[in-house]
Amino acid sequence: MYSRRNFLGMAGFAGLALNSPLALASNSKPKGSKILTLRNLHTNEKVSCTYWIEGEYQFEALQEVNACLRDHRTGDVAQIDPLLLDQVHSLTRNMEYSGEIHIISGYRSPKTNAMLNKTSSGVAKKSLHMQGRAIDLRLPKKQLSQVRKAALAQHNGGVGYYPKSNFLHLDTGRTRQWG
Repeated sequence: MYSRRNFLGMAGFAGLALNSPLALASNSKPKGSKILTLRNLHTNEKVSCTYWIEGEYQFEALQEVNACLRDHRTGDVAQIDPLLLDQVHSLTRNMEYSGEIHIISGYRSPKTNAMLNKTSSGVAKKSLHMQGRAIDLRLPKKQLSQVRKAALAQHNGGVGYYPKSNFLHLDTGRTRQWG
């Protein structure tokens, strides 16, 4: 049972939350659209889609992305985090890049991740790839070091730099960097 003091405290907190800039901003829908063109380098599949329109994610487009970024070893498909797509979109926009985004790895099944973890020192046992929250990519005709610099400037999620393999890892985990 709640005391009057607890009730008033919770009501006050709720009032603050509902009047926060974030809550107020959510009442007005963002305008515009977000488009990505992805090529899975293992399957050579390409998807070019508008995955976000006028503040709403587009279900059919997200399904196309999920299929393109599936685990190419097992064929398993998982939902890719839309925030990861937003992160990639912001990166390309900030770099004024509008071409194909080459995907080295999107979703990884636990089976594939375990196999890669045994054969490579750069694969985490609890990789965010297994949750659809990580992507390994490159932007053709852009220097990888510049892509890394732009990704780090976003201060958003993890950024792994793999210059010997010529790709950048992005994820929606906590902000951190390596490589």
